[in-house]
Amino acid sequence: MKRPTILTILLSVVFATKLFAQTAKDPVDYINPYIGNISHLLVPTYPTVHLPNSLLRIYPERENFTGNVLRGLPLIVTSHRGSSAFNLSPFQGVVKDIKHVLPLSYDNEVIKPYFYSVDLDEQNVAVQYAPSHQSGIYELHFNHPEKDTYLIFNTRNGELSHDNRHISGYQNLDKQTKVYIYLETDVQPIVIGTNQGDKVGTNDKSTKGEDAYFIVQYPKGTTKIKLRYGVSFISTEQAKRNLRREIRDFDLATISKRGRDIWNQTLNKIKVTGTDEDAKTVFYTSLYRTYERMICLSEDGKYFSAYDGKVHDDKGRPFYTDDWIWDTYRATHPLRILIEPEMEANMINSYIVMTQQMPRAWMPNFPEVTGDSRRMNSNHAVAMVADAYNKGLRNFNLEEAYRVAKAAITEKTLAPWSAKPAGVLDQFYKDHGYFPSLAPGEKETVPEVHSWERRQPIAVTLGTVYDEWCLSQIASKLGKTDEAKYFSERSLNYRKVFNPETKFFHPKDTFGVFIPHMDYRFPPGIGGRDAYDENTGYVYRFDVPHNIGDLVQLIGGKQAFIDALEDMFSTPLGKGRPDFYHIYADHSGNVGQFSMGNEPAMHIPYLYNYAGQPWRSQKRVRTLLQQWFRNDLMGIPGDEDGGGLTSFVVFSQLGFYPITAGLPMYVIGSPTFESATLDIGDGKIFSVVCENYSPDNKYIQSAKLNGVSWNKSWFSHEDLMKGGKLELVMGKHPNKTWATGDDAIPPSFKMNDKLKIKK
Repeated sequence: MKRPTILTILLSVVFATKLFAQTAKDPVDYINPYIGNISHLLVPTYPTVHLPNSLLRIYPERENFTGNVLRGLPLIVTSHRGSSAFNLSPFQGVVKDIKHVLPLSYDNEVIKPYFYSVDLDEQNVAVQYAPSHQSGIYELHFNHPEKDTYLIFNTRNGELSHDNRHISGYQNLDKQTKVYIYLETDVQPIVIGTNQGDKVGTNDKSTKGEDAYFIVQYPKGTTKIKLRYGVSFISTEQAKRNLRREIRDFDLATISKRGRDIWNQTLNKIKVTGTDEDAKTVFYTSLYRTYERMICLSEDGKYFSAYDGKVHDDKGRPFYTDDWIWDTYRATHPLRILIEPEMEANMINSYIVMTQQMPRAWMPNFPEVTGDSRRMNSNHAVAMVADAYNKGLRNFNLEEAYRVAKAAITEKTLAPWSAKPAGVLDQFYKDHGYFPSLAPGEKETVPEVHSWERRQPIAVTLGTVYDEWCLSQIASKLGKTDEAKYFSERSLNYRKVFNPETKFFHPKDTFGVFIPHMDYRFPPGIGGRDAYDENTGYVYRFDVPHNIGDLVQLIGGKQAFIDALEDMFSTPLGKGRPDFYHIYADHSGNVGQFSMGNEPAMHIPYLYNYAGQPWRSQKRVRTLLQQWFRNDLMGIPGDEDGGGLTSFVVFSQLGFYPITAGLPMYVIGSPTFESATLDIGDGKIFSVVCENYSPDNKYIQSAKLNGVSWNKSWFSHEDLMKGGKLELVMGKHPNKTWATGDDAIPPSFKMNDKLKIKK
């Protein structure tokens, strides 16, 4: 056999190095914004183009991925489920065919977080786009030089003005909130005006009202137009300043590269390795989704607040809003505590500040650009505060956060989707410890109750006792011993709606009588809202995140708890899918009665750890990731809610999960990657490393934490923040003896007070 020469070996190494360099991917290259663009039931996950947590976001104007036409080109999204404000439509032809928004047939679309391109069929226009934080740039290539070239700028409800070159204006979002725009092109228009049928009217320098729009005509033969614009919630002048600060010329490639670099810098806070490329795509796409909201509204040190309708000085701290906290307190905010602690502290500070600007100082629970919409039930911003403080964040006013969070829970009504003061039902809750349901045949007469959202008595009770536990945590830190004791005791009131016969949480009327003939698969009301909310009784059976150890005892001990979990995953829907989803549309991503598509179920796969069988959690988490979170158009099983669902994916693929926001510890699951490294700041990293790695090896055989043998199915936040390494030896078959003892079970209620669990 001929031996290779040294030169041959060196050439092989050089070739391999070049090949690797050509194929190696940056984290941003793994992002697939199309994941989830076709919804299972409700709204799709939109392919959003934006920089992390930035004011400016866009996505194509269509119903979902299957939309046949674009409704113009977008300029800014003001709500992650709403349509764009303003609109841009390129056009070549005659004026009489122009409308305020043109339906655009399209092809060859490319979407990345920092770049968008598309070909418009009938118009024969090639489009490119890149975002900055508060400004964006389009480049349009027209392929019919013999035709007249136009751009149509639309405001759905507002006013536009021009000075023969620049266009500025606003769109009303509600009675007090406006979004402003300032835009210009590199080509001098020959006409800017309004539609006068078969010609462009040039007499008016402004246009106002519903679907008010300008037609901008360019010289015949124009084949390329570059357009840059700034947006603002303060004024058109500020929109102009934002543009001038961020995009100094018409170089789209530079803006796109800068956006790519920003995304890579952000995503590199977590680095993963392994052979499963689809898993990396799902991971980094999920991580990108958690940076869509909250958004930073600070513009040159000032911001508009819809909470009092005024422009404020941000006093050197970025102001954030747009957060659906009912979804995001569970894992999105806890993720930021680890990799974006300064941003998370600023977001908590923003909650406090916006509360101080409101007529009633009640902590928001759905803060949006247009104000607090008071959606869903409970007031879980208190969990965000308790979790951050208990995990070491200090750069916010805890005393003030406690005051406004307490007011939101004790002074505002607990009735869902209501901003009214506390009423008779709230007094009943205070006196009796549970939110009452209507009795059979009883008509609703309480004015705080939303006619469609109903009372949601179990959802409200379980959500509020958890919030009260969070209040007790904060009160204790503040030295308010009596209040800490009061709220801690109240947080056990979930026991009052636990039915000892059925072992489910069961609605009770004001007489203390459980509602008769309850089928937990089919609770009454649309979405089960006469008993629960968006989920059935099976999901709410396990919704006591602050005291899971006690829940294990209530259900009957370890084995009974395991049996209850298995029964949930094994019990079929019980109805045909059209009939079931007609009533329970949010209860998607089903495995039996479990709903992977709705946030209240996200912690459930990890609950086996509390009954001494962590191998079942390892199996369940991996199976759910494979079933419901995939690299395809339907790869998200429910409403994503700005990181609400995808934060579950990020944590679960890393191999641990913050099961109780407010308790500084993490429950171990089953890591997806050979290694994952988190940059936790101050030069420290925390790594999860899998020995005997294979995408199929989902079971933990043994573990070490910082070199020491680890036989617990959890670890503390303190352990993580020290930096170091969690080493897991993996296998294809379960080790049913690892982390099974009582001393291995995660803490409940308090870090130093694990309940003794029945055999």
